[in-house]
Amino acid sequence: MQRLITCFLIIQFCIHQILLAQDTFSICAVDPVTGEVGSAGASCIAGSKIISDIHAGVGVIHTQAYYLPGNQNYAEDLMDEGVSPDDIIDSLIANDVSGTPEFRQYGIVDLVDGGRSAAYTGSSTDDYKNHITGPTYAIQGNILLGQEILDSMEAKFLNTEGTLACRLMAALQGANVPGADTRCLDDGISSLSAFLRVAVPDDGSSPFIDFNVANVGTTGIEPIDSLQTLFDAEGGCSTVAIHVPLKPAIKIFPVPASEKIIVQNTGDYVRIILRDITGKYILEKEVSGNEMTISVHDFSAGWYVIELIAENGESVSGKIILE
Repeated sequence: MQRLITCFLIIQFCIHQILLAQDTFSICAVDPVTGEVGSAGASCIAGSKIISDIHAGVGVIHTQAYYLPGNQNYAEDLMDEGVSPDDIIDSLIANDVSGTPEFRQYGIVDLVDGGRSAAYTGSSTDDYKNHITGPTYAIQGNILLGQEILDSMEAKFLNTEGTLACRLMAALQGANVPGADTRCLDDGISSLSAFLRVAVPDDGSSPFIDFNVANVGTTGIEPIDSLQTLFDAEGGCSTVAIHVPLKPAIKIFPVPASEKIIVQNTGDYVRIILRDITGKYILEKEVSGNEMTISVHDFSAGWYVIELIAENGESVSGKIILE
């Protein structure tokens, strides 16, 4: 009877591991200048966003391969306690909830000292598997076509200018090839699901960018391209769009800006206020016409909140980045 129970427990463990497999390619990164933290990834299973754990103003944790929620929750607690990425990974290996860290893969980054990163790829995760780290990013994947997927993601991230969101989106496009996750090769797509998330320090638990393509199913549609469409619809890399019900979207460009910003569709508003990320007032101007140009060359680099106030006191706001 004891042997039967043991065999049953082993079978249950194996089934549990298979059901929670999250074989994925992903990148987590921070921008020490703006205080942004971000997360992007894709997988040939639905709902790859589950691996992403964003801590606004602090860092990001990716928990993938044979994913178990207990490990992610443990890592989350450690980051909240200020533990470094390297030490979080050491603790995850030593305290894996099932005692099998060789089945896990992690990528962790934070904003301390201009950016810290660490990654881990367990020996029993599925080939091809590996990870790459830089001062402000960690890229990791398994069940890949090969190292070229990770290398392409890194090159796109490092060689793309603009906001952290732009660079993360570019990194994902670096893996936009059929079979990047090899299980999707026969379908001619890289993956079945994809996500892009970015938070600034005051976002709390709700990142201001949170795009998710949960599952393209059997449509043959490339989820990274679908994610790009969602990103571009919100202004992409060059424009911030503030959506107002029943009114034209307020558009702000260029983003990032260094000399001036142009604000369009301002006709329903009477004042524009610019604050830094701490809430300090930087600028206030009366609105004149349906388009305004605001000089920003004297302002420090970083994130700002722009608010437009109507005559009746109603207001709308968005975030812009200056460099």
